Amino acid sequence: MPHKNDFSWNLVISGFAKAGELEVAGALFDDMPRKNGFACYSMIHGYARNGEAKKAIELFTESGSSGDAFVLATVIGACVDLGAIEYGKQIHAHMLVAGIELDPVLCSSLINLYGKCGDLDGASRVLNLMTEPDDFSLSALISGYATCGRMTDARRIFDRKSDPSVVLWNSLISGHVLNNEEIKALALFNRMQEKGVRQDFSSIAVILRACSSLCILEQVKQMHGHAYKVGAISDVIVASTLIDSYSKFGWPNDACKLFSELEAYDTILLNSMIAVYSSCGRIEDAKQIFMTMPNKSLISWNSMIVGLSQNGCPVEALDLFFKMNKLNLRIDKFTLASAISACASISSIELGEQVFAKATHIGLESDQIISTSLVDFYCKCGLVECGRKIFDTMTKSDEISWNSMLMGYATNGHGFEALLLFNEMINAGVGPTNVTFITVLSACDHCGLLEEGRKWFNSMKRDYHYDPGIEHYSCMVDLFARVGCLEEAMNLIGEMPFKADASLWLSVLRGCVAHGDKTLGKEVAERIIELDPGNSSAYVQLSSLFATSGEWETSAIVRKIMREKQIQKNPGFSCADS
Repeated sequence: MPHKNDFSWNLVISGFAKAGELEVAGALFDDMPRKNGFACYSMIHGYARNGEAKKAIELFTESGSSGDAFVLATVIGACVDLGAIEYGKQIHAHMLVAGIELDPVLCSSLINLYGKCGDLDGASRVLNLMTEPDDFSLSALISGYATCGRMTDARRIFDRKSDPSVVLWNSLISGHVLNNEEIKALALFNRMQEKGVRQDFSSIAVILRACSSLCILEQVKQMHGHAYKVGAISDVIVASTLIDSYSKFGWPNDACKLFSELEAYDTILLNSMIAVYSSCGRIEDAKQIFMTMPNKSLISWNSMIVGLSQNGCPVEALDLFFKMNKLNLRIDKFTLASAISACASISSIELGEQVFAKATHIGLESDQIISTSLVDFYCKCGLVECGRKIFDTMTKSDEISWNSMLMGYATNGHGFEALLLFNEMINAGVGPTNVTFITVLSACDHCGLLEEGRKWFNSMKRDYHYDPGIEHYSCMVDLFARVGCLEEAMNLIGEMPFKADASLWLSVLRGCVAHGDKTLGKEVAERIIELDPGNSSAYVQLSSLFATSGEWETSAIVRKIMREKQIQKNPGFSCADS
């Protein structure tokens, strides 16, 4: 700047803050020789608008200024985002003492503050101060009641208006979605259309959430088409909701296609895409988004760490975690749990305990999510007893912690202990899930516990109303084959509502080798080769089957065919693997 005066400083700082370039704006603000209210307020707005609520509050506190109504509303909003409700109440008290007039913007912010912390009496008192409550204030109170599950009171506020605006309709519909009353939300949306109220982008976004929650894919697609028609697809909230919906339905490619067509993004949308790209194995695309994001939130970092860990890049995930720590960025339980999971992937006890030390340092050592990840970590490192010690100190309020310990026992060959723990889980009144049954059946499989396996496979549908998935069938087929019940294994494959893949047939083939059934073994090997011509395991197992029955020439012929087809044996594969 050739002539640096207050006006030029304010202009440049405000410009960078509005553009989301907070590091540049912050550096300029720090260098400003005479800081003034305008520059300070520009930074506060910039921080609040870009998810840096803590910095917004800190700067407001440091400035020692009362601020205008818009600044105060911004800071109160930041208090809501950060959960700093008491500080928000202090600002309200300061406003009352200073005699600051409560305009509609401030009232809406205060109602939202009190509503979010459950003090709906306080929110009502603020509303009663207004001679003519505007729609935004009423909307804030409706949202507050909805957050506390008080939908009857939310409806009472809505009914205060004889001709509610779209803002109030949206708030009430959102409230029903928030309280898992999606059918009521859809009915209200239809009523809104019948009344001739013109829907806006927020209306479309909230109905998309309702359809997604109800798993109505066709309705989501219809709303997608409608969003294109009315130009709502350019709205980042609508786009984010659509992307989240497609991802939830297991259609990540549709989510990626939609993202590629967008011209504008916000941090929330980019965070969603990091998760979507990670879920469909496009980790490089996820990394590209993360690296080019102008403002990374805590969710951005967490999503990237999880994505890297789930896509076989645990070392990169840990590098990112330690970079966060070095930069003194805020770390939460999800960050720590993801980092511990990455340590488990590389079986690094030392790094895992370093991460847990960080959890202890910030007072999260007893957190349920972190404790569960620690159980998983120790078990994956083979330290099952250490995992059990952690497990025994937990409150075990949900099935996730139980599943983690069950899986630890099952994968480390402690099948009997897994079944004992499963009985403890049932007696504790914690309902098993699909994942629980996979673990239990896996434990029965590895220990050859045929009757126990049959019992729980039948029980999951009869007593717990779960339809067995391919993983459950795979465990049972492997169990039947392992103990020599090859006919039962074949019958179960025939009863499955799924088409058997090569890996499932390979379980049967291993059983044929172990129990010397050459006739079935040849038939099964042919099926595997038909499904997966390059599957070396089929040839190796078939060769072993003939060798163990003394047919060395036939065994050699199988090996020769394998060489002629240039099929490479899987590294580390052993014919004894059964």
